[in-house]
Amino acid sequence: MNTFTISGNIIDLFKKRIFPGIVRVENGKIAEISESETVESVYILPGFVDAHVHIESSMLLPREFARLAVVHGTVGTVSDPHEIANVLGVPGVEYMIENVKDLPFKIAFGAPSCVPATTFETAGAEITPDDIETLFKKHDLKYLSEMMNFPGVLFNDSEVLKKIEIAKAFKKPVDGHAPGLRGDDAAKYIAAGISTDHECFTLEEALDKVQRGMKIIIREGSAAKNFDALHPLLKTHPQMVMFGSDDKHPNDLVDGHINDVVKRALKLGYDLFDVLKSASANPVEHYGLDVGLLKEGDAADFIVVDDPENFKVLKTYVNGELVAENGVSNIPFKKAKAVNNFNVLNKQPEDFFVKADGENMRVIEALEGQLITNELVLKAKIEDGNAISDIENDVLKIAVVNRYRDEKPAVAFIKNFGLKKGAIASSVAHDSHNIIAVGSSDSELCAAVNSLIETTGGVCAVENGRNDVLKLDVAGLMSSGDGYEVAREYEKIDARAKELGSTLHSPFMTLSFMALLVIPQLKLSDKGLFDGGKFEFTTVFV
Repeated sequence: MNTFTISGNIIDLFKKRIFPGIVRVENGKIAEISESETVESVYILPGFVDAHVHIESSMLLPREFARLAVVHGTVGTVSDPHEIANVLGVPGVEYMIENVKDLPFKIAFGAPSCVPATTFETAGAEITPDDIETLFKKHDLKYLSEMMNFPGVLFNDSEVLKKIEIAKAFKKPVDGHAPGLRGDDAAKYIAAGISTDHECFTLEEALDKVQRGMKIIIREGSAAKNFDALHPLLKTHPQMVMFGSDDKHPNDLVDGHINDVVKRALKLGYDLFDVLKSASANPVEHYGLDVGLLKEGDAADFIVVDDPENFKVLKTYVNGELVAENGVSNIPFKKAKAVNNFNVLNKQPEDFFVKADGENMRVIEALEGQLITNELVLKAKIEDGNAISDIENDVLKIAVVNRYRDEKPAVAFIKNFGLKKGAIASSVAHDSHNIIAVGSSDSELCAAVNSLIETTGGVCAVENGRNDVLKLDVAGLMSSGDGYEVAREYEKIDARAKELGSTLHSPFMTLSFMALLVIPQLKLSDKGLFDGGKFEFTTVFV
């Protein structure tokens, strides 16, 4: 790799100073940083790191995710591959690792800790403690991915504790996932060795965890948006803060990434150095990432921006390679093979009937910008002895269909999707990734589900025989296609869902979390309606 120099105003995060200087790069490393007396017009600083993301949720392969992200100054991610692991197991994790070989981008994969996430759903695979040990030995993964089974930690589940002990033996950090956990329960969870959480949705919860030694990842993704609630941590506990997207749909990734959170924080008046450390140094130091921080001897992973107010990313370098310039990615598209796990037969409309067993029923209340839901008790709309979607009151039928074997669909009701006609469906349904669908009628719900069975995965919007579908040929989660084209196609599907009446900002992303049982309150798995507060199944009718 050629030696080169680049000049600008150097932002030194560790000495908290900005000075005009010259960076000399040799063989992908920063050989020297020297001061200059020249007046500079641009700024040089460490590149950004997404401290918690499931790349699969971008619907893009890791290489394509990187291709889009570098444009926004991202040079690396801390990535939990448990989405593909729930579909394909260890081979799915290894597929992701293989996809990023020789990629000029720093992806730190973790060993998925909860596959399946719970015993109350059907996944396509299982990852055991022995599998986790093998992943650490064979691939030197950076951390144990989010421990979603926090009840298992609290009640000393032997398998859960064994996974944590394996991570400790390899001196790897353990990520957390404990929405709403407070007080003594939070203390016990943290004492088990769990060091981060990205699920806080109130400042009070975050402060409770921070004061017990846990680091907080402020999440700002396509569905869950917690920055507005948690940004005061940047003033009170900046050393304990990181930024993560968790889940980012492709069209949103085209528009921006961690750079958007940085700009928002700076506009609120937070200290420049604290904000930039949260976006780079804090995750690098916590996870021990091989990502440079603009110091002599570091990997040459840095970005050039116009100024700290506009924060327009002009250039992104990874290992001294110019990977993006002026909004254009230099990472080329590379086609990858498809892998999958789909084994289910088409359904009939009567498979989605719900026999009325009373007048009132439990309804999932989806919330804009949140993964948590509420439980409502509402009067059912009944025809011919069956409960049906009540379009007028926005209480629609929701179904989860096992995609790994042929089983009867699980059906319940949900509020706030807003569909006035048709149906939408997705094979991205955290965390087991069965087919999930919401519809205005049984026939439309069935048509949406069958659309994805026939394409073996994707997202779709159907209405009166019209079928708009984005095929996801890799595990029913990701497309093997060009990331920018996938983003354009997803935009069309998203717009179509809104034409059908959805008022949600990200209807498909919100839909994908309605089967995530480890986040309260009421969710739906392929086995039935689930009470996340009591951690047990419940009935549709009260």
